[in-house]
Amino acid sequence: MKIRNADIETIVVEFEVNGKPYNIHVEPYKTILEVLRDDLGLTGAKKGCDDANCGACTVIIDGKAVKCCSMLIGQARGTKIVTIEGLETAEGLHPLQKAFIDRFAIQCGFCTPGMILTAKAVLDAKPDANEDDIREAMHGNLCRCTGYVKIVEAIEVARDKMNKSEV
Repeated sequence: MKIRNADIETIVVEFEVNGKPYNIHVEPYKTILEVLRDDLGLTGAKKGCDDANCGACTVIIDGKAVKCCSMLIGQARGTKIVTIEGLETAEGLHPLQKAFIDRFAIQCGFCTPGMILTAKAVLDAKPDANEDDIREAMHGNLCRCTGYVKIVEAIEVARDKMNKSEV
């Protein structure tokens, strides 16, 4: 449905973010990243390269890690999106968030939300992911501050903790 609003054509997009339903009127040229950050105030996903190469904008859409800086908001219709803000629960940080802190896998933190969400998507899809699986899944997420050793170690620690808590 299109609506005229102050000479700016908008579309209506219904989707869910971090378990909360949204029905918004938005300009069709906006990206999912712009809507998350500018309209919904969820600033965890970052604008790094603006062409889906660095992974700083990664969110989970319908269970898959997606770089949302190059996706138009209309593509989010009917989806369920999880951002880094949606991982923490009443019990505390998600095991991946905790492992990144405990294993010193964070330096400046700019890439960290995208790294964590990519790791979550891979571990959700393959709970027994080995180091090669993890490295393959993470290949589209760039970190300019740290080597990837600590990041992979943190993901492995979180994987083991998540698998132990499921038993």
